[in-house]
Amino acid sequence: MKRRSFLSAASLAPAMGLATPALAAGNADDGTSSSGDFDVVARFEGPGPSGVVVLPDGRMFVSFPRHADNHPGATLGEIKGGVVVPYPSAELSLPSDKGPADRLMSVHGITHDSAGRLWVIDDGKLAGHDIPQGAAKILCIDPVSNQVVHKILLEAPAMRPDSHMNDLRVALSVGAKGTVFVTDSSFGTEPAMIVADIATGRTKRVLAHHPSTQAVSGFMAIVEGEPRRYIPHHPEMVSGGADGIALLPDESRVYFAPLTSRRLYSIPTKTLADQSLSDDALGAQIRDEGEKGTADGLCFDRHGRLYTTNYEHDCILRRDPDGAISMAVRDARILSPDGICATPEWIYCTLGQWNRLPSFNKGENRRKPPYLLIRFPVEPLKPLDALPTGKQG
Repeated sequence: MKRRSFLSAASLAPAMGLATPALAAGNADDGTSSSGDFDVVARFEGPGPSGVVVLPDGRMFVSFPRHADNHPGATLGEIKGGVVVPYPSAELSLPSDKGPADRLMSVHGITHDSAGRLWVIDDGKLAGHDIPQGAAKILCIDPVSNQVVHKILLEAPAMRPDSHMNDLRVALSVGAKGTVFVTDSSFGTEPAMIVADIATGRTKRVLAHHPSTQAVSGFMAIVEGEPRRYIPHHPEMVSGGADGIALLPDESRVYFAPLTSRRLYSIPTKTLADQSLSDDALGAQIRDEGEKGTADGLCFDRHGRLYTTNYEHDCILRRDPDGAISMAVRDARILSPDGICATPEWIYCTLGQWNRLPSFNKGENRRKPPYLLIRFPVEPLKPLDALPTGKQG
């Protein structure tokens, strides 16, 4: 056998005209560069933000859950005068000796209804502790009086010991006083949807075994350049079942998706609200809307376009009513885009760096505050041109 000699890649590069990394810009992936215009609205030290709501009058609220970090700060706050003000009061939002049913334990998803009232889902969990009786609940707060006007406790059989009440939407047009829809992504492996009738407080756990609410077995995502797998009870990434949820502006359909899945689903709102229907009957009305990427938060704008956060590509996508998907914003700072909401002019989104929690990184805390709250325009900014019309070129 003839003896062969091998040259290193470094020595071959100059001889063969190969580009070194510094000269390889032409071969760089254009899809990794920033895209779209966005503003940083707020920066947060301390607890990481999750849900966000901007009411029609411009008041802004952010949630800071305690299920991953049992922090001593406000779990629900109003951004006012450049500070986080505990909301609706320090007594309710800050840790206290009050019973779990009488204070906010760990607020996650927040939204507002068509009457401009604030709704919150309290997942009830403090890091390192089981969820006590009465801790998980739905609250409606009147922003005029800053008083709780509705409280629905989530208890068995709607509630499970490992439930993670994640996000919610409210349809006032369905039911005598409206209906609340909650996603239970589960801290374990039992996700589902929760339907709550506002008038009666009656709740029902639905679609607990339907594919539309379940984490996909064998799921894998690339997060900050690292392959991460879905391994039940041994998480490598933020994972779970039914998570993101959105309501069409006319409240005719509910859109939702599991976190550990790339599929998007929808169902008629009145169908999902009907607590007399079986899971089989509900499942027959669910429509698979196709792929949506690795979405967490979902929201619709006033045009009926759906925005889906995407933790795999540091971006937020826009889905048109015909199903066409485009890039809304993309940037390396858009880490773990989470809570998202729309006003007539803006889309707001929190960036909590949840993928960097110690529980997903072999005990290493990779989070690097400040955490961001961003916004971008519903109508993309158009370039300006000083040349008279028809005089370009």
